[in-house]
Amino acid sequence: MKYGAKAQVWLYRRTGGRIGGKWRIGSGFRKPVPVLLLGHRGRKSATEYTTPLIYLLDGDNVIVVASQGGMPKNPQWYSNLMASPDTWLQIGPERRDVQARTADAVERARLWPLLVKRYADFANYQAWTDREIPVVVLSRR
Repeated sequence: MKYGAKAQVWLYRRTGGRIGGKWRIGSGFRKPVPVLLLGHRGRKSATEYTTPLIYLLDGDNVIVVASQGGMPKNPQWYSNLMASPDTWLQIGPERRDVQARTADAVERARLWPLLVKRYADFANYQAWTDREIPVVVLSRR
């Protein structure tokens, strides 16, 4: 998975998202979903990382999900963002500076059904774990 993500990031960057810009696995096989690149800095190492993620546009905000495939712990990128929320994302060829925050309960209740509609496997991931999967709001800064 780690090497697949690195290859996807490499292709996405070099093609402006034409290759690597759609997720075609799981429920995305028949209905591919859009992918962005999210930058984050390691909270311990200060190393720059880039993670490809499924996203949803919500007005001026971009929404991502810290699902980690329903694993018991949140993904590292989520912990990194919460420690250092000022970051960047890339959608297609466009790169923008954003600030990350976890959606509050009201926002999550509104956004979660839209995210599941976008990528049905999110519902499975939530069923597989005891943690509430965080929904992350990325706002322009």
